[in-house]
Amino acid sequence: MASTRLPPIPDNFSGDGGDDGKEVSAVTVDDSFTSTRGSWKHAAFHVATTIATPAAYAPLPFAVSSLGWPLGVLSLVGATLTTWYSSILIASLWKWDGKKHTTYRHLARSIYGKWGYWSIAFFQQVASLGNNIAIQIAAGSSLKAVYKYYHEEGSLTLQHFVIFFGIFEFVLSQLPNIHSLRWLNAVCTFSTIGFAGTTIGVTIYNGKKIDRRTVNYSLHGSSSAKVFKAFNGLGIIAFSFGNAMLPEIQSTVREPVKKTMYKGIAAAYSIILLSYWQLAFLGYWAFGSGVHPFIVASLETPEWTIVMANLFAVIQISGCFQIYCRPTYAYFEEKMESNEPTHRSPLRNHLLRLVFTSLYMGLITLVAAAMPFFGDFVSICGAIGFTPLDFVFPVLAHLKAGRMPKHSSPKVILNVVIATWFSAVAVMGCIGAVKFIIEDVKTYKFFYDM
Repeated sequence: MASTRLPPIPDNFSGDGGDDGKEVSAVTVDDSFTSTRGSWKHAAFHVATTIATPAAYAPLPFAVSSLGWPLGVLSLVGATLTTWYSSILIASLWKWDGKKHTTYRHLARSIYGKWGYWSIAFFQQVASLGNNIAIQIAAGSSLKAVYKYYHEEGSLTLQHFVIFFGIFEFVLSQLPNIHSLRWLNAVCTFSTIGFAGTTIGVTIYNGKKIDRRTVNYSLHGSSSAKVFKAFNGLGIIAFSFGNAMLPEIQSTVREPVKKTMYKGIAAAYSIILLSYWQLAFLGYWAFGSGVHPFIVASLETPEWTIVMANLFAVIQISGCFQIYCRPTYAYFEEKMESNEPTHRSPLRNHLLRLVFTSLYMGLITLVAAAMPFFGDFVSICGAIGFTPLDFVFPVLAHLKAGRMPKHSSPKVILNVVIATWFSAVAVMGCIGAVKFIIEDVKTYKFFYDM
């Protein structure tokens, strides 16, 4: 598609082509994202599963502790409002030029041309790989915690549980598309609520048992150490709101697509608001500067509730992992189809998928087992992958697709400010994450049982 002479978006920006019942031409894309039977509830399940995961909001107390109370609260509230706004902008671009754009890559190509397609493809792959590595580490840690509760002297290590989780995800990877995950993601959404409720409750319980005079909220270390830690915290917050899959999710819902997606986003963010802020602020309140990157590791009693929280975490992130590996699978399948124009047999399709998913899961599992540095992967993934996709691209794409007005307006100024600030956040988060990864590699051996 050409990237110049794009038609302007109407002032009311209401038409999404299919919402009025008229037929609209569609681009040819991978079938993984073209099932259009989902309701707003399914959209909410997918969005909530993608964003509000234990791997995303469990490190939030640590992020706030890295920034301190004033900057931590401001950063978290600002990220929440910005990503809600950005999600609405991306949803509003559905059929903005009269054609379906059922993946983030195709939407970017329709607005910016080939460089937009390849830029988004790169950021999506970074986000997907980094997110799934972090999920593997979080799942392995949670499974190990449950195992140690029942077998305190057991010989299984973190790496064993990372491999077990990888095998389970390999099986789920054989499901054909995102819509086929709707019931899994419904269970995952309820697990999100269960994890948040359990963890928040146990955090308050532990916080009240601790001698409050021993809890320290000050930022430790030299001035440079505080700066790098703050950079790292910003990357973690960016990761916690990561959703590189909105167009893919939107392509699974039924007409009227935009209105259905708006309702799904509103429902998903209601869940996010009820879990993110409470856990982030209560976790920092309870444990202060000593809070762990994965909040569950800071909890001590009662043990059975901690086991329950870890089980909720594993269930929830099993669905999140699947949503984030789908762009990689779709890209592979697109390339296979373009290289072989003749129709392939279903058996060969299944065999190719089996081979590719095996390679993908093998790589993710190997990296997670070798370098189980959860907080570091969260930060660098948020900085390099999710910040461009969820904070920068939506506001710029909306301006570009609508032909940026020559005169200034509050909305244009707001979009430019968001893009500028979060571009800086991406750079800062990347610097902080790389520094801590280098330090951890020096401190721990590969395949360290953390």
